[in-house]
Amino acid sequence: MSTQERKQREQAVRERLIVATARELAEQQGWDAVTTRRLAERIEYSQPVLYSHFRGKREIIGAVALQGATEMAAAMRAATSAENDPRARVTALARAYLDFAAHHPAVYDALFQLDGGLTYAQEDTPEPLKDAFAALMESLSEVAGDGVDPGLFTEVFWASLHGLATLTRAGRLLPEYAELRVQLLVDRLAVI
Repeated sequence: MSTQERKQREQAVRERLIVATARELAEQQGWDAVTTRRLAERIEYSQPVLYSHFRGKREIIGAVALQGATEMAAAMRAATSAENDPRARVTALARAYLDFAAHHPAVYDALFQLDGGLTYAQEDTPEPLKDAFAALMESLSEVAGDGVDPGLFTEVFWASLHGLATLTRAGRLLPEYAELRVQLLVDRLAVI
């Protein structure tokens, strides 16, 4: 292995450590607790080392968001892959999305609430974000209905899921209706 390859490998390891530590700290204490000083202390590197990988917290949030998008896409695909019926697939998709949001609140915030410097719904949208949207659309396109653009339908369904996830986390919705909300969403929006 060349010196250059070793340095690149070490840099990749440090970047993964920074992202993992930021994510862990955010999940434990919230994103306000994630500072470059705290990260440097936790990973036992100097702040300049952190800045050699990320220009600041915004880029770290973006890295967590991209990692989270990959994980969310995998979770949705895993949940829907076992279902043959379109209604069951869409229901599994909705549950997987809401479960991901509930179990990974800091990652969900990095994806959809905080400024990570990422572009959405544009040509230059990073691939992990495009893939997460594609994971939604794979199941939703078949239930969009005649004459309805699958991408537009996916946006509306996704917005509904996001609203449910956000309002549930904020304690604005009664917990006993969680499953009924998923069924109502599937029954009223999906044309099956």
